[in-house]
Amino acid sequence: MTKILAIESSCDETSAAVIENGTQQLSNVVASQIKSHMRFGGVVPEIASRHHVEQITQIVDTAMEEADCTWDMIDAIAVTQGPGLVGALLIGITAAKTLAFAHHKPLIPVNHMAGHIYANQLVQPMEFPLLSLVVSGGHTELVYMPADGEFEVIGETRDDAVGEAYDKIGRVLDLPYPGGKKIDEMAQEGEDVYDYPRAMITEENYDFSFSGLKSAVINHLHNAEQRGEQLEPQHIAASFQAAAVDVLVEKTLRALKEYPVKQLLVAGGVAANSGLRHDLKQRMATEAPDVALYFPPLSLCGDNAAMIGAAAYHLYGQKVYADLDLDAKPGLLLG
Repeated sequence: MTKILAIESSCDETSAAVIENGTQQLSNVVASQIKSHMRFGGVVPEIASRHHVEQITQIVDTAMEEADCTWDMIDAIAVTQGPGLVGALLIGITAAKTLAFAHHKPLIPVNHMAGHIYANQLVQPMEFPLLSLVVSGGHTELVYMPADGEFEVIGETRDDAVGEAYDKIGRVLDLPYPGGKKIDEMAQEGEDVYDYPRAMITEENYDFSFSGLKSAVINHLHNAEQRGEQLEPQHIAASFQAAAVDVLVEKTLRALKEYPVKQLLVAGGVAANSGLRHDLKQRMATEAPDVALYFPPLSLCGDNAAMIGAAAYHLYGQKVYADLDLDAKPGLLLG
């Protein structure tokens, strides 16, 4: 039985977990900073780093206690190397390097986006080849995986990530940070009456663009305000979400026709979105019935250390270890 202690600190969650054989959570402790960043309408990097410093030791101790593990039972230490906020990443990396040195354990660097994909491995086996739709606050990517640990990014956003667009629209609508969850809830009460643009939906590539959609919503709201016109926030949310989800689903279905895969894994914070879940399930039932569709449970959609431990298991088997001069890579690319 291989047990890996994993640490995640790429943004505003401090997390530690103990994962067994890459598939079983023995513990997964997450300390969120949402309340600290809420009044600023977004994550403040300096504040995030300070919170990581304050919490990291206690979070690791709690993860070890919940897993009922001693250090002799741990085979390796895994940590997020990037992408993310450089100051936040450095806190987790420094903690991981210290623990690896003190307890004579190998140190495994993990790509944060690979972690999101491998979160699915904690609920069902991954079968290759597969396709993953990675949707979060900082990333929107279609990733083809021909084999375990092999990543080919076949499409990505050319500007704003879909989660970033959600949060910016949430601020304009005066919703509490993060706005994505609230927009999703409001969308269930509204209708797609404004027909916002679906950028790049007909283009043959698999890239995305959400900057134009974001601008269209903001301009619509500003113009209505100048005219003294009252818009229904629920209809704004529903129309925005319909446009964003349409593009994500259409591009994904198109990729499934070109890449013969066994599974489609949805990953990242926006994987929790009910509109995306509903539309993908509906379209795939008729257009790609032979491909198994999986979403991680809501607890594994956001940033957490369990997904880092799951991704680290393959690297441990390949002996992909880092030296103690490991540094953060805030712009680390997948693959």
